[in-house]
Amino acid sequence: MAHQHRHNHDRDQAPAHAHNRSHDHNHDHADIDFAEMIPHLEGQAELFAPLYADALAWLRRQQPEPGLIVDAGSGPGIISGFFAQAFPEARVVAADSSAALLERARENAGRLGTADRFSTVEAELPDGLGELEYPADLVWSSRAVHHVGDQRAALTALAAVLAPGGTLAVMEGGLPERNLPRDLGFGRPGLEARLDVIEQGWFTGMRTSLPGHVRVTEDWQALLTAAGLRPSGTRSFTLDLPAPLTDAARAYVIGVFDRRRTMFADELDAEDRATLDRLVDPDDKAGLHHRPDAFVLATYTVYTGSKPQEQSRG
Repeated sequence: MAHQHRHNHDRDQAPAHAHNRSHDHNHDHADIDFAEMIPHLEGQAELFAPLYADALAWLRRQQPEPGLIVDAGSGPGIISGFFAQAFPEARVVAADSSAALLERARENAGRLGTADRFSTVEAELPDGLGELEYPADLVWSSRAVHHVGDQRAALTALAAVLAPGGTLAVMEGGLPERNLPRDLGFGRPGLEARLDVIEQGWFTGMRTSLPGHVRVTEDWQALLTAAGLRPSGTRSFTLDLPAPLTDAARAYVIGVFDRRRTMFADELDAEDRATLDRLVDPDDKAGLHHRPDAFVLATYTVYTGSKPQEQSRG
């Protein structure tokens, strides 16, 4: 299963994952140094806390008193912690394929004081979520489904653990994130739009290389219906951090562009490569370490589906 906020495409953006938007672009799980990724994964999730707070408030209207919540593709469990705090009566299960990230999730639950109603399960979609203590009232997946070759099968596996009347909430898609003005004062204007095109090509390649890849129309309401659920809502949530940025937000933006420079250098023309070099150079006064006009504007979309109530026998 993919982990929360792990790549940058959806400046599409998943990841999560996640990423997440600033997911890490490395999708070969065998090569990922999870311990090295944890600060980045946690930093992004915490920076995006206002967006998640809005999403959870919306979900509370669909599931006001869930008994069991599953965070599928939890990563280090920051978003799991948001759920534990927003739903103080609920039990929360973090599910992920990485034992290292789940260990960190347990540490974070202890730090928040929610360990007594928090547990983890090591699981890989679309194989399922393993054995839960009882069916879930709310399953959350933050940009993890797009890391699974067969997205329809992944949604079916998530829906399978829902109790009748339960809700599956899938965060996928949204709008390309923006962090800079169109004209930076140097280089060719419109850099971020050109990076979007490259990232979309990269994302398509990532998807087609996944084991068991199946191409589907990414109509998430239709996919939820195919998983046996009744679509119950779609809502987009925006994080708006205007300039000037806090140190934490600036560090996030620098990380985003640093990873893009590393990943896409060969696909950029010389002028755009030079622009990215300047943006990530700590000593360049027009770069991201110093410029006063950097911002974070991101929009993520959540799709929900409810499991039908069991038919009455009489």
